[in-house]
Amino acid sequence: MVIGIVGPGFMGAGLGGALRAGGARVVTTLQGRSARSRRLAEAGGLEVLDTLDEVCATAEVILVVTPPGAATSAAEQIAKAADRTKSRPLVADLNAIAPTTVAGIEAVLARVGLDLVDGAISGPPPSARPGARVYLSGPRAAEVADLPWRDVRPIVLPGPTGRASAVKMCTASVYKGTTAIVAQAMRAADHFDVLDVVLEDLGDEGDPGAVAAAAAKAARFVQEMREIASAQRAAGLTPALFEAFADVYEDIAATDLAGSDPENTRRDLPASEVARRLRK
Repeated sequence: MVIGIVGPGFMGAGLGGALRAGGARVVTTLQGRSARSRRLAEAGGLEVLDTLDEVCATAEVILVVTPPGAATSAAEQIAKAADRTKSRPLVADLNAIAPTTVAGIEAVLARVGLDLVDGAISGPPPSARPGARVYLSGPRAAEVADLPWRDVRPIVLPGPTGRASAVKMCTASVYKGTTAIVAQAMRAADHFDVLDVVLEDLGDEGDPGAVAAAAAKAARFVQEMREIASAQRAAGLTPALFEAFADVYEDIAATDLAGSDPENTRRDLPASEVARRLRK
């Protein structure tokens, strides 16, 4: 079994490493990627090929793990590479995107005869903590679930593509929306010099460590909040709440706390330090 990873970042390299531990050959390309991606790919034991064309021609299944805003572009690039190489890998999009975005990606891939499995990840990479859940939907979801996963729990949802992403949009709205609220409360409390009192009152509801971890991914969360807003609009709900959360994370992304990589973020920073580094 040869599995391709498009997007060997923190999550992509972690999933690739889990599949490699299960006995698969895992390939990727670093075209256009950063030195950090190279380090993560090497740490996960991924085999680096020169081009996306080679990945498409070699892999039986391709897992796509990119920032939400890059998901459609990644699908377009895979479709072109598969068309050039006359290959037909099964593509599983595991990004945090709305079901409407999934439908667009499915159409892009179908134009060159590629099938899509809709996927969504809940939890950190298995390289950081074992036990991530990968929700999967679509006619060929079971094929991705049957890959040799280690420290990952695949869950197949009956029904069409879009259902796995719908789960992600709903769960992430709670997890990341709550963190955005705590971050906003901490920043206001820091301004008014009442941070200690506020966190004492919040108790377990106020977690500076979760805020620090989210800050390292804030730029990605901006896109994810907009995908959630799109999903809620499609459900007949107001998108305004998560459009506002996108603004919150965009603001956080411009602070000093957002400067660290997720894999190096300290969750044990004192609350005062978290708040200080969240200042503009």
